[in-house]
Amino acid sequence: MSEERRINAVAVLGSGTMGSGIAAACAQTGCRVLLLDVSRDLADQAVERMQSGRSPALEDADKAELITTGSFDGDIAALADYDWICEAIVEDLGAKRALFERIEAARRDGSVMSTNTSGIPLRAISEGMPQRLRRDIAVTHFFNPVKVMRLVELVPGVDTTADVMRALAHFCADRLGKGVVHAKDTVNFIGNRIGCFWMLAGLHKGRSARARGLTVERIDALLGAPVGLPPTGLYGLIDLVGLDVMDLVVRNLQENLPTDDIGRQFATLPPEEQAMLERGQLGRKTGGGFYRLTKRDDGSRLKEVFELDSGGWREAAAVSLDPRHGDLAGLVFADDAEGRFAWELMAATLGYAADLVPEIADDIV
Repeated sequence: MSEERRINAVAVLGSGTMGSGIAAACAQTGCRVLLLDVSRDLADQAVERMQSGRSPALEDADKAELITTGSFDGDIAALADYDWICEAIVEDLGAKRALFERIEAARRDGSVMSTNTSGIPLRAISEGMPQRLRRDIAVTHFFNPVKVMRLVELVPGVDTTADVMRALAHFCADRLGKGVVHAKDTVNFIGNRIGCFWMLAGLHKGRSARARGLTVERIDALLGAPVGLPPTGLYGLIDLVGLDVMDLVVRNLQENLPTDDIGRQFATLPPEEQAMLERGQLGRKTGGGFYRLTKRDDGSRLKEVFELDSGGWREAAAVSLDPRHGDLAGLVFADDAEGRFAWELMAATLGYAADLVPEIADDIV
């Protein structure tokens, strides 16, 4: 790798959840970091959040001294001093393109650029941009929370040079300790292309599973530890993501999936979830989605679950899984409602993933 492509100083534009997470991860390794947002106050607040909470994004508080904050309007010229410039603002194509025009005017030759997007094609962001930008830009798709999630997807554009990709792969793997996966510039890349299929197919197949007697809590228990996923399962994960975000995912898939892609059959919200979206019952961000936490009269916490088919709330029940449902092999081959649901969803998802090679990636890791 040529000297000019070595990354030791990082500028992150956007101090929201993803931007602050990336900035914290870089500072934690000893990198000099510039964090910009629409105002310095927003960036300063992000640095404060990095150091607070039960699991702060920045493990060593003294590393906060490595982070300089500023604003897009007042400090964009400072980008000339940084090796990697990572844009991490809102998922809006027009906003990203406008910001990259400003970045391109301020950065120095040889700096590496990336957009942290979960699904906007790089070709749409860089279309019509100067050749220098097109050579030096890639997608770096980190996952939330950055500190915990090991995966990062790297996606080159048609004109991205090989040394840019080597520089990003080297830094993300060796400095940040991430598992680097190389993807192609297709809708939602790898993780979200397959993951969103699983989530949306799960919602649709969940309707028939509930008709066979499975509850929301049982479905989440089945789609947690037995299949190697976190305890949020399906509905709990969508509560975390937010139904409003899932609606944006659906719209993106409807617009960008190939016309013959089987994922199109699930690129809608089922009627029950659509009704939740329309009344603002989005998930944790609104105090409740499929689940909510309330207080009993004695002050103790009560976890409730929303009955999708009747439209009411009830106390969430503890779920004890049958031993034969305890791992993936036992679950998907079980001759019962649980097994049929798990087989239908997991087989469809794995088949979909296999069909996408080599469209979305050349390597199976």
